[in-house]
Amino acid sequence: MTPIVAIVGRPNVGKSTLFNRFAGQDLAIVYDEPGVTRERHYADAHLHGRDVTLIDTGGFDPLTKDPVGVGIVRHVEAAIAEADVILCVLDGTAPPTPVDREAVALLRRSEKPVLYAANKADDKDKALLANDLYSLGIDRVYAISATHGRGLHELEAALVARLPPPERHEPSDAQAPPHVAIVGRPNAGKSSLFNRLCGEERSIVDSRPGTTVDPVDTRVELSGQPAVLVDTAGIRRKARVDSGVESASVMRAIRAVGRSDVVVLLCDATLPVAEQDARLLGLATDRGRAVIIGLSKADLLDAEARRKVEQAARDAMHFAPWATTVLLSARTGEGIEELKRAILGAYRSFHHRVQTAELNRFFRDVLERTPPPTHGGKAPRLYYVTQAEAAPPVFVVMCNAPEAVKASYKRFVANQIRKSFGFDYVPVIVHFRGRK
Repeated sequence: MTPIVAIVGRPNVGKSTLFNRFAGQDLAIVYDEPGVTRERHYADAHLHGRDVTLIDTGGFDPLTKDPVGVGIVRHVEAAIAEADVILCVLDGTAPPTPVDREAVALLRRSEKPVLYAANKADDKDKALLANDLYSLGIDRVYAISATHGRGLHELEAALVARLPPPERHEPSDAQAPPHVAIVGRPNAGKSSLFNRLCGEERSIVDSRPGTTVDPVDTRVELSGQPAVLVDTAGIRRKARVDSGVESASVMRAIRAVGRSDVVVLLCDATLPVAEQDARLLGLATDRGRAVIIGLSKADLLDAEARRKVEQAARDAMHFAPWATTVLLSARTGEGIEELKRAILGAYRSFHHRVQTAELNRFFRDVLERTPPPTHGGKAPRLYYVTQAEAAPPVFVVMCNAPEAVKASYKRFVANQIRKSFGFDYVPVIVHFRGRK
């Protein structure tokens, strides 16, 4: 699983600036006024050779009685509980405050690895001011400037050194059961589907959203083959996630996606496909998971309504046309066998590996029919292709000028690989690398 790094601290110390710097893009709003960030922001980042999930939290004050401030504290406490490493950002140009002291005490009680960064140390003179923060009883303070990038290399190295060791990816064998995560918005019918696939009631089913809190892992048989099902909490938009319990549930659901082979994205077919459904699909595809889109409660629809909801789902999920859609009903059992077959097929695609010789014979045929177009005055020459990884499938094409390969041609190559070698249900990742 990708380790989680929570960025915490009091208001207006530069947490969102640091978050954006690590993420490599402007995801969180940055403004010179406290309290701009209230909800959590998530981003995948690559720090010092490791992939991590960053969480930017609102500026918090453990002593506050203000309702908005209390809500922010709940978010921060949930992020601390789920994080593998905590990065506490302090203002390096100001003396420690009572809020800083309370925050440090809270982080000590968490018993998690914590790094302390003194931000706004834009030059050597300001970096010296950060020494005042040692009065908080901190062993090490990293003087940084999130705006200018000063000191970030050393901070990244220290942060990565405190992450749990990377999980070694072992080649899958025939005995390894597929891990299937069922995700979706609240009250989409995830627990009902989970119970139907289990053949008994393992999860509580209630018409009120938010019944499931912790992911529930259960070993089952799908068409005679063993599998592990994970029922997750409903994931709402971050702005609507209020309580600390729900915040933690959402993070655990996101982690369940990361450790799964196949993701069943369940949507309520009686409601319009929402932007949040597309976001959840994006979450799964960004992590390279095989995806099946389940349209639940299909027994409540007539033939014309079914046709419309399938078309609406395809339109909303247009960026992942390879994701198969299954109409189903957990109440009547309609579509369940089709879903089981799709899950097992998705698992095989996710772990499928193509021999290099076979792949290059295919590649020569593709190049003869459709060579890459000239771009920017350069004519890309593609030498060979190999599958670098399975689960998810990753391919590397060696060429003379990777920057001259158009995005449209990259998509064409990925689609040809999927079509020729049966990579249904999964995103095919293709990297173009220059040959030195």
